[in-house]
Amino acid sequence: MTDVSKVQAPSAVFNFAQHLIDRNSDRPTKIAYIDDQGSLSYGDLADKIRRVAAALLFQGVRREERVLLLMHDCSDWPTTFLGALYAGIVPVAVNTLLSADDYHFMLQHSRAQVVVVSQALLPTLQAAMTKGGHEVKAVIVSRPDTTLPDNTMSLDVLISEHAPLEKAANTSPDDPGFWLYSSGSTGRPKGTLHTQANPYWTAELYGTPVLGISEKDVCFSAAKLFFAYGLGNGLSFPLSVGATVVLMAERPTPDATFKRWTDKTAGHQPTVFFGAPTGFAGMLASPNLPAKKDVALRMCSSAGEALPAEIGEKFTQHFGVEIVDGIGSTEMLHIYLSNLPGKVRYGTTGWPVPGYGIELRGDDGQPVPDGETGDLFIKGPSAALLYWGNREKSRETFQGAWTKSGDKYVRNADGTYTYSGRSDDMLKVSGIYVSPFEVESTLVQHAAVLEAAVIGVNDADGLTKTKAYVVLKTGQSATEAELKAFVKDRLAPYKYPRSIEFIAELPKTATGKIQRFKLRDSEAAK
Repeated sequence: MTDVSKVQAPSAVFNFAQHLIDRNSDRPTKIAYIDDQGSLSYGDLADKIRRVAAALLFQGVRREERVLLLMHDCSDWPTTFLGALYAGIVPVAVNTLLSADDYHFMLQHSRAQVVVVSQALLPTLQAAMTKGGHEVKAVIVSRPDTTLPDNTMSLDVLISEHAPLEKAANTSPDDPGFWLYSSGSTGRPKGTLHTQANPYWTAELYGTPVLGISEKDVCFSAAKLFFAYGLGNGLSFPLSVGATVVLMAERPTPDATFKRWTDKTAGHQPTVFFGAPTGFAGMLASPNLPAKKDVALRMCSSAGEALPAEIGEKFTQHFGVEIVDGIGSTEMLHIYLSNLPGKVRYGTTGWPVPGYGIELRGDDGQPVPDGETGDLFIKGPSAALLYWGNREKSRETFQGAWTKSGDKYVRNADGTYTYSGRSDDMLKVSGIYVSPFEVESTLVQHAAVLEAAVIGVNDADGLTKTKAYVVLKTGQSATEAELKAFVKDRLAPYKYPRSIEFIAELPKTATGKIQRFKLRDSEAAK
């Protein structure tokens, strides 16, 4: 592993897009991106980045003003994102699965001057824009295959009409770089402001030294580029070392994922896959799960939620490769606590990533001893600056050098950390904290269970009791009594769910995180 003390800090003048162009200047013919419509070399990527930068400036977008990116994963996404950074313009990457109301809020909140949108998402954007409140200077459409409506323009045409911008904006490492919106699982999404240097730090501290990604790799991420996790997986990490990236516009269903895993076209087959626990569980349950001999994977990564040990062990048994589980956040941009390739402790989130500080604090704000549950705080160079226009939440989350994650963890004797749940999801039963995740992880060990979510409900006396919502695998069956007994045999007796409800699917965010608050709201409405 690289000695992070030797990682060189960015210079006083630093532009992340220029940094990546310089890193890959000696491999112009190497394939950078493969998407549903073809491939893009590093040389062509650099050319398009500089042309997009010129085109955005020509549209009247000024330095540090925002451009909204509402795009499905394709090579136009990194071209536009990095083109904006190159010009000193701030791209605002947004989730493609939201409603017109959400985009209306984001347009007003970010005051975006231009929107770059995939054609399939144009009707939703137009519905958002008709709600008024903010006007944009231009709507630029990625890969149109029909005649465009008035007041819109083609990204390809725009790129062809502008010569490459000769020089990148002389930004500093701490200048505003880009925004990512939080998933908004408990209210309006928060615009998280990252600097030009933040993606540099995630690549230098995690992508290269921990995951060991190199120019020989072909990277494929189920998490889309508009997520903090996906941005590292599909842009910052691979482009920092000259690797190739496979992008997929469609949803990462098991079959869509397997199609890319088993693509034997030269240079197309992924060697590194980035997924989430929900996705790995779905793939393992699929009747179309490919054999080990049909894939070229050397490693998988997991984030989004803690990976149950059962899923990791089954995956490794089938494919002979590890799932390196870690935890990151939109606020820290990528992973800061992680297992290590060749040193995976399933059931834990591993060790602190070198370059990041970790503290577990009690309700009194003081560090807790090993074995006790505490609130997770992180410090590191990739932390966001603030939430735009939300001073109260900024102060609550960004506390000096430290960032409060909102997660609860336990530090083990071997230095690994075990996830206990979100701070607002923890349950206190009979005066003792119960981790919903621990109960959920036990339930999914049952052969019939695909997914589970645990919440607290009040009984007639106002006391908190645990309730589990369970999704069974297709064609499988189990009874409430059977699952209760299964948990009792494996956990302390007070932790078993007092009631179990079988449902078809769990409510989740676009990132695959379980929305327990919706289950709590459903219970409250009964």
